[in-house]
Order: sequence, then C-alpha cells, then structure tokens
Amino acid sequence: MRSYRFFDVIMAAFVAVLLISNIASSAKIVDFGVSLYGMRLSMDGGTLLFPLSYIFGDILTEVYGFARSRRVIWAGFAASALMSLTFFALSRMPGDAQWMTYAGDEKFGAILGGVSSGGIIVASLLAYFAGEFSNSYVLAKMKVRTEGKWLWARTIGSTLVGEGIDTLLFIAAASVFGVFPWTLFWSLTVANYIFKVGIEVIFTPVTYAVVRRLKKVEQEDFYDRETNFNPFRLSRTV
Repeated sequence: MRSYRFFDVIMAAFVAVLLISNIASSAKIVDFGVSLYGMRLSMDGGTLLFPLSYIFGDILTEVYGFARSRRVIWAGFAASALMSLTFFALSRMPGDAQWMTYAGDEKFGAILGGVSSGGIIVASLLAYFAGEFSNSYVLAKMKVRTEGKWLWARTIGSTLVGEGIDTLLFIAAASVFGVFPWTLFWSLTVANYIFKVGIEVIFTPVTYAVVRRLKKVEQEDFYDRETNFNPFRLSRTV
C-alpha cells in the first residue's frame, strides 16, 4: 500500500471540520435576514463550516479513490460517535454544585442537546453516513464516465446528491427529537442546502488548484474502474 505526503493531513482536517460542525449545529441557529419567496432562511451554526467536509471528500475521492475516501469517512464516523457518546455520558452525570449555579444541566442541554441526545446521535450519524458515501460514490462513478474531464461537474453534481440526502435526513431527525422546531423545517432545509451547494460552487477554483497540486505531488490520479463500492468494506485495497 502506497504512502502519501498529504493524505493524513486531509483526513485530520476532514475529521476536525466534522466535529466542530456537529457542535456548532446544536449551539446556535443563524438568521442573516434573508428570505426566499416570503420564507425566512435560517440555518444551524454547523452549516458555516460543514460544506468543507464535502470539499475534502471530493478531493480525497478524486485524487486517492473511493476506497481510501471510505476509510476517512469511517474515521469521521467513529470520531463523531465518540464525541456524541462523551457528551451523552456528561449529560447524565451529576453536576458540581458551583457549576450548577452559573450553568447547570438546563443550559448544557439547551446548547449541547443535539450532540448529547441519544436519538439525534443516531440520526445525525446516519445522515452523515448516507450523505458522505453518496457524494463519494457519485463523484467516483462520474470520473470514470467522463474519463477524468469536467471536474467542476463531478464536484458540484456529487454535492447536489450528497448534501441533499444529508440535509433532509439531519433536519428531519433533529426536528423529530426536538433539537429544531418543526416550524423551521423547510427554512432550515432550504437555507442549508442552498448555502452548502453554493460554497461548493464558490470554492470550485480552490478545489481545482488543490486537486491539480496533489495529483502532481502524490503522483496519483485514481480511477475507480474495478472498485468495490460496498461502504462496509474496510479493506485498504479496492
């Protein structure tokens, strides 16, 4: 198995973005005062950073292939699960008397409820799992079909699918478990989706530059022509 100069760096950045986004999603709902056909567009705080995880996912799949991207997605899944379980355990532990006077379990739950609630943990992980693997799969298949041409179409096309699945599943699950009110369902869903896809489009020139540089430095430009796309296959080979 080949070793690469920047693969571990990209994986670390991917996992960091994922964890920070998960916490920010529960911490605050943002409203910039923008409306679409009379519908106020609000979004959870994690949306500001989360689109970068899909850009990293595109870069990983485009340069290193689906199999290596699959391992990174599982690393992010494991890290998210550990973080959520840690906050869940904390929410069930008794608080220090002094801490309870200026913070308390009620404030803890209000801010970190989304990453400490048992139901939303499972739901958010499923949304991440389905969205990230859909994104990587679509990009890998499009690369083979286009013979490596039109990178912009692959990155944006895969994001349209992956972010759509992720956003719908996450907002719906978060609403079911009371993290977000149902009155904000469509506002959050539409705003999140537009913003996430918009970030992908805006960052396309950056993606091109990074992909071009990595392919040159790593001497790799993987095509998933014979790849096993089973997401549960953890082998380091295709």
